[in-house]
Amino acid sequence: MNLKNLADALGVSKTTVSRALNGYPEVNARTRERVLAAARESGYVANPLARSLAVGRTNVFGIIYPLLPSDLGDPMFLSVVGGMSAALEHEGKNLIIAPVSPHKELPAYEQMVRARRVDGLVVGRTRVHDERIAYLARQKFPFVAHGRTESPTPYAWFDYDNEAGMRLACEHLLALGHQRIALISAPLELNFARQRSDSFGSCMRCAGLAADPAHLVDNSLDRRAGYQAMQQLLASSPRPSAVIVDNHLSAVGAVRALLDAGIAIGSEMSVIVWGGIEDSLLGNNLTKIDLPDIDKAGAKLAAMLSAVVGGADPAKVNELWQPVLVPGESVGPCPR
Repeated sequence: MNLKNLADALGVSKTTVSRALNGYPEVNARTRERVLAAARESGYVANPLARSLAVGRTNVFGIIYPLLPSDLGDPMFLSVVGGMSAALEHEGKNLIIAPVSPHKELPAYEQMVRARRVDGLVVGRTRVHDERIAYLARQKFPFVAHGRTESPTPYAWFDYDNEAGMRLACEHLLALGHQRIALISAPLELNFARQRSDSFGSCMRCAGLAADPAHLVDNSLDRRAGYQAMQQLLASSPRPSAVIVDNHLSAVGAVRALLDAGIAIGSEMSVIVWGGIEDSLLGNNLTKIDLPDIDKAGAKLAAMLSAVVGGADPAKVNELWQPVLVPGESVGPCPR
């Protein structure tokens, strides 16, 4: 059964059948019900390519991602992608991930936009000054940023409150008497890392403390970098009594370095991890800045992108979720 056969059986035009199946308002309710009922009875399924050409939509959303080896084992990344995929499948849509080399990322966006291969894009790991977002905004191409930037142009974004989360970590350590607090950061051109670093500095200043430059280590976004960063902190003098690791990927290496050095975590050295480590080492015993409902974040991103694709004002499609501090055994009073 094709569209023409269905139209002939109902005694209406193919245009009327197509519009009824796609929910166009100019088709009256009675005709729409007749068409839908006949389609169900005959087992008619619309040709997706033809439908895409007719309505100007692909029903595909995309993520262009400069994929790092660590991403394949990143439970948070996989959780967000899985949540998006499941939500879109429920709506009869699909999600594609296009891995690219970091230096080829912007050309990949340009190619995707020119070819209109997707209806909208999710932009991940946003940067402080993000040329991808600037490009998509200029092109008026639908997108949602997974994170914020300093772009002056309003855009749709979803994020966790990085400043508030870092305050929770700092205040927790300060209340326990820690003053030599170190920070292991992701590369500071990434907006989340910059926001967390700035919040860390602000918290220390408010406490009347100045962070030791030797206790600030950035460019850490995988296990090896985290391991090396912690080794660097352990070699400093005086070494910190507490360390905040601003991302869960490098936290695995940082904790491993402490264990290999024979440091008693929670007594000799306190550690707070952003996002926690669920798959190894101290696991759920770590004190962490938790991201509640991370399993729902992907579905939220999908819903937000659907809204923007549907014509919603991007400036009004914003979500800021609040992190929480989950106490664990990796933090204790500052040793005397």
